[in-house]
Amino acid sequence: MKSKTQTHTLLCILASIPVYWAALYYIELATHEEIEELAVAVTIGFFGFLYSGRYIAQIWGGQSKVIASSYLLGLGALIALCVIWLFVHADYPLTSAPALNLFLYWMPFVVMSVALGAFIKLIRINQYRLTAAQAHEAHSHSELRLLQSQLSPHFLFNTLNNLYGISITRHQEMPGLLLKLSELLRYSVYEAKEPFVLLKDELAYINNYLAFEKIRIGNRLQLTTEFAETDENTRIAPMLLIVFIENAFKHAKDTTEQQIFIDIRLKTWSNFIQFEIKNSHHAHDGERVEEKHSGFGLDNVKKRLHLLYPGRHNLTITDKDGFYTVMLQLEKVTA
Repeated sequence: MKSKTQTHTLLCILASIPVYWAALYYIELATHEEIEELAVAVTIGFFGFLYSGRYIAQIWGGQSKVIASSYLLGLGALIALCVIWLFVHADYPLTSAPALNLFLYWMPFVVMSVALGAFIKLIRINQYRLTAAQAHEAHSHSELRLLQSQLSPHFLFNTLNNLYGISITRHQEMPGLLLKLSELLRYSVYEAKEPFVLLKDELAYINNYLAFEKIRIGNRLQLTTEFAETDENTRIAPMLLIVFIENAFKHAKDTTEQQIFIDIRLKTWSNFIQFEIKNSHHAHDGERVEEKHSGFGLDNVKKRLHLLYPGRHNLTITDKDGFYTVMLQLEKVTA
């Protein structure tokens, strides 16, 4: 703060010299006399009003997130009009009304000085906020790319764990499962790199995953799906819904019941996408040992929702009557 004050003081001292000579020239132009005392007073007044304008702009800028360019253009136009008026009035003074004539000299000068201070400060505020916004966007983009890059290994680890058991007991099903796994990985590695993808492509990926799980689980799975037709231009964050579906299968397979019940529904209307998934589960007796990376996928998707749908999503997760239910509502993103 001390260094900033010293810098401002030095700039004022340096700028006061040309301001003084400009004021002296104007006074001579208007009065045909060199009045040095008045030029000094004008110089001091100019910087006083200039910093008053900066203070006003600081208060104004603190109350508004964005300073509209129309305000800056308006201030610039006001400054230009005041300067033009000062020189026009110097050529055409009101000699018959001395008090009014004096007012018409000083008032544009005061308005110009205050407006100039506010104009400079508001430009600085806008530059600072633009830099901060760009830095925040770059950080958010980097964080988002990191979160997306974590999803493919997470999915692959979970899937390979499942395939290990099948390769021992039901090895004849492995070729079909590996083919489906290849299709799933192709999408997650090559086609899901953008922040948003077409919803129809994401649903195709989900259907491939469901086909994979049907082969893996077999007749024990009681799966119900209802995917409404989607708009060609509707987009969604890639591999967002699959996290909830993976969790549903993970929890449902641990049930001691003979059948695994999973119900998945997606519909779009107006400006929203609504996704709901419900799966059966069975509470284990005694203390359950948590997996080392348990909850990773859910934490990941919550962070991505915060980055990609800030204030534009609603997520609820409930556990009732032996069923987990996830309800996610998103605002639509279109191409």
